[in-house]
Amino acid sequence: MGRQKGEAARSKARPSSSSLAASLLPSGATAVGFGGYVGTSRLDTSVPTTQDAASPFWDIDGELAQHLKRLSRKDPTTKLKALTILSTLLKQKSAKEVSPIIPQWAFEYKKLLLDYNREVRRASHDTMANLVSAVGRDLAPHLKSLMGPWWFSQFDAVNEVSQAAKRSFQAAFPAQDKRLDALMLCTDEVFMYLEENLKLTPQSLSDKAVALDELQEMHQQVISSSLLALATLLDVLTSEKHGPKNSSSELKHALKARSTAISHAEKLLSVHKCFLDFLKSQSSVTRSAAYSLVTSCVKNIPHALNEANIKTLTPAILGAFQETDPTCHSSMWEAILLFSRRFPESWTTLNVHKTLFNRFWNFLRNGCFGSQQVSYPALVLFLDCVPPKAITMDKFFLEFFQNLWAGKVHSQSSNADQLVFFQSYRECFLWALQNAKRYCDGVESINHFRRTIVDEVLLKLLWHDYLMVPSFVSNDRTVTGQLKSISASEVSIQPSEENMKKLDSKYPIGHVREFGKCITEILSGIFSLEPNLLSAFCLTFVENCLDAFQQTDNVESCENIEKIIGFLLLVDLHAVRKGDSWPLSYLVGPMLSKSFQLIQTIDSSNAVKFMVVVVFTFGPRKVVQEIVREQNEPICQSEEKNTDLSLKHFLQYFKEIIVPWCLQIGSCSTLARLDLLLALLDDECFSEQWDSVILHATVTYDSNNALILARLMEKTREEIIKRTVAGNLNHVQGAIPKHWHHELLDSTALLIARSLPPFGSSNAQFICAALGGIMEEDKICLVSEETSILIFEEIFQKLQAFMGNSNFIWVRDANALLNAEEHVAVQGCGSSTSVLEMATFALEVLNGSLFRLKTLTKSSGLLPGVLAALFVIDWEHRTSAVFYDGLDNEAYAKVMDRFSFCKYVHAFRCKMDDNFFRTLSLDCRRTLGSTLVQAVRCALFNEDKLDVDQVTSLGCFYVLDVLDSLCQGEVEEQTLLDELLKNGDSWPLWIMPDINGGQTSVTLEIEITSSKFYLQASVSHRMAAFVDKLISKLGIARIIAGSVLCKPSSTEEPAEEVMTSDSHYSRAWLAAEMLCTWKWQGGSALSSFLPSLIQYTRNQDSFPSDNLLDSVVEILLDGALVQGASSQMSLSIIYPPPYDELENVEQVFVRALVLVLDTLFKDSIWGRDKALGLFNLLVDRLFVGETINSNCLKILPLVMSVLIGPLSSQAGELANAKPESSEGNQIHDIIEGWLQRTLSFPPLNTWYSGEDMEDWFQLVLSCYPLRATKEMQQFRPQRCISHVEQGLLLELLRKQRLGSATSTTVNKLPLVQMLLSKLAVVVVGYCWIEFSQEDWEFILYKSRWYIESVVVLMEEVAESVNGSTSDSAFFTEDTSSSLDEDDKDPLDLSLGANKTQLREEISIFLEKSPFEILELDLVSPERVHVFLAWSLLISRVLSSPSSSPTREKLIQLVQHTSSSSILDCIFQHVPLELCSTSVKKKGCELPAGMLEVAAAATRAITDNSVVYAVESLWPLGPDSVACFAGAIYGLMLRTLPAYVRGWFNDIRDRATSSAIESFTRTWCSPPLITNELSQIKKANLSDENFSVSVSKSANEVVATYTKDETGMDLVIRLPASYSLRPVDVDCTRSLGISEVKQRKWLLSMMSFVRDQNGALAEAIRIWKSNFDKEFDGVEECPICYSVIHTANHSLPRLACRTCKHKFHSACLYKWFSTSHKSNCPLCQSPF
Repeated sequence: MGRQKGEAARSKARPSSSSLAASLLPSGATAVGFGGYVGTSRLDTSVPTTQDAASPFWDIDGELAQHLKRLSRKDPTTKLKALTILSTLLKQKSAKEVSPIIPQWAFEYKKLLLDYNREVRRASHDTMANLVSAVGRDLAPHLKSLMGPWWFSQFDAVNEVSQAAKRSFQAAFPAQDKRLDALMLCTDEVFMYLEENLKLTPQSLSDKAVALDELQEMHQQVISSSLLALATLLDVLTSEKHGPKNSSSELKHALKARSTAISHAEKLLSVHKCFLDFLKSQSSVTRSAAYSLVTSCVKNIPHALNEANIKTLTPAILGAFQETDPTCHSSMWEAILLFSRRFPESWTTLNVHKTLFNRFWNFLRNGCFGSQQVSYPALVLFLDCVPPKAITMDKFFLEFFQNLWAGKVHSQSSNADQLVFFQSYRECFLWALQNAKRYCDGVESINHFRRTIVDEVLLKLLWHDYLMVPSFVSNDRTVTGQLKSISASEVSIQPSEENMKKLDSKYPIGHVREFGKCITEILSGIFSLEPNLLSAFCLTFVENCLDAFQQTDNVESCENIEKIIGFLLLVDLHAVRKGDSWPLSYLVGPMLSKSFQLIQTIDSSNAVKFMVVVVFTFGPRKVVQEIVREQNEPICQSEEKNTDLSLKHFLQYFKEIIVPWCLQIGSCSTLARLDLLLALLDDECFSEQWDSVILHATVTYDSNNALILARLMEKTREEIIKRTVAGNLNHVQGAIPKHWHHELLDSTALLIARSLPPFGSSNAQFICAALGGIMEEDKICLVSEETSILIFEEIFQKLQAFMGNSNFIWVRDANALLNAEEHVAVQGCGSSTSVLEMATFALEVLNGSLFRLKTLTKSSGLLPGVLAALFVIDWEHRTSAVFYDGLDNEAYAKVMDRFSFCKYVHAFRCKMDDNFFRTLSLDCRRTLGSTLVQAVRCALFNEDKLDVDQVTSLGCFYVLDVLDSLCQGEVEEQTLLDELLKNGDSWPLWIMPDINGGQTSVTLEIEITSSKFYLQASVSHRMAAFVDKLISKLGIARIIAGSVLCKPSSTEEPAEEVMTSDSHYSRAWLAAEMLCTWKWQGGSALSSFLPSLIQYTRNQDSFPSDNLLDSVVEILLDGALVQGASSQMSLSIIYPPPYDELENVEQVFVRALVLVLDTLFKDSIWGRDKALGLFNLLVDRLFVGETINSNCLKILPLVMSVLIGPLSSQAGELANAKPESSEGNQIHDIIEGWLQRTLSFPPLNTWYSGEDMEDWFQLVLSCYPLRATKEMQQFRPQRCISHVEQGLLLELLRKQRLGSATSTTVNKLPLVQMLLSKLAVVVVGYCWIEFSQEDWEFILYKSRWYIESVVVLMEEVAESVNGSTSDSAFFTEDTSSSLDEDDKDPLDLSLGANKTQLREEISIFLEKSPFEILELDLVSPERVHVFLAWSLLISRVLSSPSSSPTREKLIQLVQHTSSSSILDCIFQHVPLELCSTSVKKKGCELPAGMLEVAAAATRAITDNSVVYAVESLWPLGPDSVACFAGAIYGLMLRTLPAYVRGWFNDIRDRATSSAIESFTRTWCSPPLITNELSQIKKANLSDENFSVSVSKSANEVVATYTKDETGMDLVIRLPASYSLRPVDVDCTRSLGISEVKQRKWLLSMMSFVRDQNGALAEAIRIWKSNFDKEFDGVEECPICYSVIHTANHSLPRLACRTCKHKFHSACLYKWFSTSHKSNCPLCQSPF
């Protein structure tokens, strides 16, 4: 029941008959019929009848009555809503308001209980609970009408419904006795209601249209619930515990209820014929309920079952084993067992074998049809109920056990089922043995029965099948895994659950364990009952063992041994440990005495493993006692058979027999024998036994002994772990490693460690097993700590020998570092093969004992030394991979073995995770880190086999490896970096740091000799490249600023962790060194280092970054002041100096200082305050007392050229504005003083050398910078100067003018003229308003003189240049080509043997990936350089004649080597979204930026040049670059139309292509079309046979060729978006030439125009030439069907020797290359 499908569509009400409904109403109430009708009228509270209106029935609350009516609806949803609302209302109403609805509710309640929808039934009980809670005692008058359905509903098949019914019943009667009283009060009514239910049929359940399947399901539920209600009611009312009462009235009521119940029950038995119909029902729930009712009747009213009833019930009850539904089996077994006990004579009334046993055997064989948990526990009870006379004893029990065993297969899928099966089988087996007297007469008969059961069931069934089951050991052939859990003594360790679970997939987990437990407990039970019964099983067990031992090659026998071993473990667990003595006395003892000698003679690991289990189970001494008991050994002759073996004799037997046998060499059972040897170690004589084992194992040393020792040590370690579980380690022998130490073991281990190649295969294995430490948790070491240290020192020496034999200098240097630190003398290494073998041996030892090395505290330097060696060898692996990459195989083959070993070391190091290094001590990590950074420095300074990029990349990788592995915090990291970057012999070159006590001081190296610079420069540049790469990985913050992670204190509020610069670790000296180095491979101070430093500064707070920058500038300034500047410097000091000019400054400190200051002020990192501070500092340093500091004076002009900008007034101020601040006045006063001093010098025209006049002039000029305007048309003063300064400047110029006028000669020194020119520019810029006529004449005179000098210089240069310079400016010749003349491609751009290529200066931009440019900023210099290269190339193409080879070479080189994506870069500057919207409407005005781009494109096409765009390009800005891009696009359309067209056709975005086409059609196509048409007119192609007409309005050209009064027209139409779209070419008339030939000519012409950038005039000329040649007798090429080749304009000249046809050379070459043969295309003869 409870199916929800279709509930909303059909009514689920199941009313009772009208008579039953009326009879259950309370007395005096109006009879209510079906559907809520009273008589023939529907109940309606709103329309009371006449005289009945005052009755209580009509006093129902209107709201309650409304929802009561809704309960009769068909829809279950409506019912549920009505019940929910009723529940809510009942909680709110009083008892007086609710009581009147009880009669109507009772009627509806009975119908609702039979509803198909389970939710409706549940909600009905919830509403009932609320109703009884509301009315309280007012329920009493209506109780009898409600009790029947109320009791019935508590047995609903749906649990939630039955529980809801019970809750409502308990709500009405909270006390149990009250519930019983109410039930006894209504006994008659309940029985009547249930009797009526049993009479119902599916058709009588409902008067509404309900589906038949639902009716049948409802009927089954009603019948089953009614039967269960009857059974329970009978149990309750007839139970004796309810009989005695406290009062006579209670007793009377109880007796009356009992009598009534019995009466009704007897009536039901009679009416329903002992419920046979229900017992035979098709419904399982009905049958189960019927079994329960029969059980209740048998239990409570057995007197009602007469002989006829019993005879009727017996076949149904005793034959119930044919029941296949497991849900019925519980009630079925209750009925069978109770019926058999009450009526044992019933067994004689039927054919037992046919009706009962056949069905019972089938029931058992089928695993009780799935009811194992219910049926198996009942079997022993069933056996107890079987009458002895009803069975044949032997036959019955044998069939019982066989059929029961056959049903085991159905229980193997569940652990719970197989557990209950084996428990039941054991109980039944022992019950049969214990109750043999029931069925047997006399002792002999009893013993015969028992022996039969043991032989037939225990041996032939259970034990036989046990040996057939896959063993739990067989899945793991390894002895270690098989006996992992076995201890050497009886103290502690139970068999491993994991080993018990290893079964075949068809058996569940625990099957063998439960199987063996069942047999063991049966044996224990047999021993308790009759020990002699064990003899048969013991004899069979011994025979099986001996059989398996003798047939060692038989796989099945080996598996049997494993199964026997598993059985012994279970015997130990379930018998021996419980104190049973039979396993040793009866089972194992006799077997040992007979089989031990056999086990010794055969080489079977399973047999030895059996012995190990025996020792584990019974103990060493008991086992040895059983072994020697039956042997005629002298040690046992004086002892009684039952006395324990003496300790002396036990030791003697162990030493003389066990030890030599277990330590035999070359046996496949060696591991198992070692397990046995260790298992036989007894606590009482442990030391003597272990001493004898070690003495025997180490008496001789060879490779075989090493193998035995290695395996013995491994087994010993396992044994220690097992013994450790014992608990009290100090009182359990062998529980701690110290118990196993032995001097012979130490000496043997050290001997093997010190041995030389060749090494045995087990040497390293033995050392590892003795040392331990393969894992962090492995603390077991079998040798002393002193021996361990000596062993690891030997390992270290072998690794050092390997390092000393390296091909790389830095590895050998690192090895020297290790020697220097540890003072370990490396012995003679011998050959490289021996060294490699020693290193391999050392690595194998470390691989198995590394964690032991960590625990050695007595040698502090050993662990960091070994780890350092591993790091270096691992790094050599990476170095070798880089070095040998690309070399020939022969070079790699020489070092392949060494490289492989380094690779193994790398794999070993990868296994050392972060936790390994994290657990190292601080001193160890410091020592190791210091050694490793020194090794990195060796690689950077000394390695000469790798180039700079390789060695710096590797060094960077090594440093990162060290930091990641060793550093546990920023402080440790910074300490290591200090160690890495500290002073050395070759680096730093310029700034020497001195770190002392956390403070860093620097020493400047100013005067470096040329020899020293030559020696150290390469190292300095290499270190700079290394630091640069390190910064790219770790950042400026960690390398330069020395930042550490600062965490907020615990008392403050939680805050984010921040990186702060610690002054202890700040490396301003390193930044200064990098700036002084200037350039290195892969980077420079300008391109990589300084941008990183600036970016770091921007991202940090002002204080730490300013502190770093201040320190850097201070170091550079100090160096510059000491180093000074060269007098030959020619940097611009009045214009912003370009960075590339700084390379000309030789003084490294000055160059770096200027670069840093210029960058800081340009990027607004520093402001005017910093500039003013530096200015005052330099002014103070300019004079030392009264003496001028010449070095300061020399650097001051360069520094002032940078400082003067920040110091100057804002650009918008007037030139004559007076500074207001005192600081400004001070600056002006100082500059005026410098002017006064410069004026004190004689005129420049009289100066030659040796004076500091030049420096003062440079200083003064640097104070008056000029700034270019945006249009680059003029320069403006950058400073606002006072009138005094203007006067002094003008005076200085006039002094030079007067000096020149008075001098008879002109000083032509370049320096003098340069100073004069700069002075002139400055004075013109700042004082031109004050110029007199003489001043202007002087300026113009000097300007003309300078121009004339330049012209003369250029003429001299031009005269020395060869005429072929124009081509050489673009092309270079590659003479490497050596193709034969016959094999050359005619289309290949080759001149003789030399192949033409673009010059590298141009190709570097043309071949540059445009995708890199697409990512650049729109005004980046690199993008502009690419545009300039293209403009130069296109201009060169334009300047070449149309048919010249140079033009063709350039065009083809562009098409073959350049990507058309350059056009994508161009259109990044063209706002296409504005273009597509603006050109749609005529007259729509373009935006300003778009209009300039369009005008530039149009002008480039018209002028055939982009010169004007280049001139307006500087200073760079978005608008100027966009115009330049538009001009290039226009020029490309005119010069390379096919190139642009190919790019346009590849565009897949329709919106983009449409916008580009619109832009081109509007601004570019009109001038292009005009140009093409004008060229056709100018070409003058007309003659007597040929005419050309041009139509500008139609953009059409018609060419007509006439011959002999016939003609042919060629029509060329230009599209509106020419030349993005190709021209349309068509022939309208024929001239007697074949159609095929005409089509070929037409295709050739279209190819020339569309694909080869050909002009239309040239295409028409080719077409005309074809006609001329055709009619002049020249045949066309048979391949291209053209007389003139479209590419090289050649005629067919190569003739076939056979068919005499002539071909173009280019066409023939293409034919040969595509057809892959050299035959004539026409006659196919060899050409």
